[in-house]
Formats: sequence, C-alpha cells, structure tokens
Amino acid sequence: MENTLGLVRITILRGINLAKRDVRSSDPYVIVRMGKQKLKTRVVRKNLNPEWNEELTLTIVDPNLPIKLQVYDRDTFSLDDKMGDAEFEIKTFVEAAKRLLQNIPSGSIIAKMKPTRENCIAEESCIIWEDGKVIQRMFLRLRNVECGEIELQLQWIDIQGS
Repeated sequence: MENTLGLVRITILRGINLAKRDVRSSDPYVIVRMGKQKLKTRVVRKNLNPEWNEELTLTIVDPNLPIKLQVYDRDTFSLDDKMGDAEFEIKTFVEAAKRLLQNIPSGSIIAKMKPTRENCIAEESCIIWEDGKVIQRMFLRLRNVECGEIELQLQWIDIQGS
C-alpha cells in the first residue's frame, strides 16, 4: 500500500440503451481498468438496459491514470462482442477528496466536470460532499458503438496514513 493515495469505490449502476449484439438483445457486462488493475461486473442476461448496482474498488496510486470501461456482450460459443468503451479522468475527484472538508454542509458541491469532446461524460457531473463522503455520480457516453451510456457513482475511501 506504499504510495497509495486512497481507494475509489465505483458503483456501476446501470446501462442505458446499450447496443444489440445478439438476435434480439445482449448479455452485457462491464470491465473496469486503471493501470494494471482490472475488475468486472456480473453478466445481466438479455437486457439492453441492465441494472448492475455493483460495487468495485480501485486502489489509487497515480491520479493521472484514467479509469477505462469496456462493455461486452457475453457469448457462449464465440468471443464476447464489444459493446463500446469509455474513459474518464479521476484527478479532479482525487484533488477534491484530499481537501479538508469536515466543516462544510452535506450536499455541498465541491467541483464540477463538464462534458467535452475529449471526455466521455454525457452531462455535467458534480463532485459532492454528502454525509461525510466525497461522491460523484456520472453518465458516460460509450464510444466505438452506435449507442449506449453507463451510469456510475464514485465514492472516495481514505486510507489511514495516506
């Protein structure tokens, strides 16, 4: 845990209007990567609007590394089909989390991230101080695919001594 800044709990909430890769639907799952770390959600069968509500935790060592998501359609007899990808920067979130925030009211907006051509953020996303936690909810527009978004939430977890 040397050089660890903290942890980010990513809750992959849901997929919205994901691409059809099978005859009528898809069996989507999400892979989350940051540097050498790789985590995966469960497969949701036959659903273009899946609800995962799954928590995955990444160790943050270098806040300059982006978090990358890849969505796949699980196939039984062939390679899984790609259903798009997205990535986002975490530096602003980590900087907000490392501030001393104890004396501000719950629900306060610490920072905002706006959608640009360079990022996959679909709409403005606020980093919020909520009940003693730094939280950010975001919608990511999938790239390299005809349609689809992923909704997720980030939560900072401080580590003693970091």
